[in-house]
Amino acid sequence: MKQAGQLSLFIAITLWAAIFGGFLYSHIVYFPSYLSHLPESNSLITGGYGLKDPNFWLPIHPIAFLLTIVTFILNWKLKTRRKFILIALVIYVLAIIATAVYFVPELLAFANSTNNSAVSQSEWFQRGQTWQHLSWIRGGFMYVGFLLMVIALTKDNSQTNNS
Repeated sequence: MKQAGQLSLFIAITLWAAIFGGFLYSHIVYFPSYLSHLPESNSLITGGYGLKDPNFWLPIHPIAFLLTIVTFILNWKLKTRRKFILIALVIYVLAIIATAVYFVPELLAFANSTNNSAVSQSEWFQRGQTWQHLSWIRGGFMYVGFLLMVIALTKDNSQTNNS
């Protein structure tokens, strides 16, 4: 059981790292160009050659989230690990809720910006900047969650606590 907990923690950390890497890439390379020039910049995501970032985000999040839950369960008896994994899991849940409530609906609005003439280019720009700033905060929290998972890995897994 301890080996399964250790292995699940290694894999979960790897997935968290991939998520954070994707976050950094998209926020350094993709979003500044895309969200600074709406609706004209919609060509980055539309058409046959548009970027399809959901192909990355949609599969990795459920896998990482479920594996983090499994990791929490498999490391339950290790109190020093359990608290770090639990806090990371809570951060993940809050990030997913924020994503579902605000970030994804705004991204869908951005994607539909070419069809919405009621919003001016300056309004799109401001919304895009707000989205990016808030997303950096969300990413910061996810990075803290990642660090907590790494810290959990450093905790001794040779002793079990039944509390």
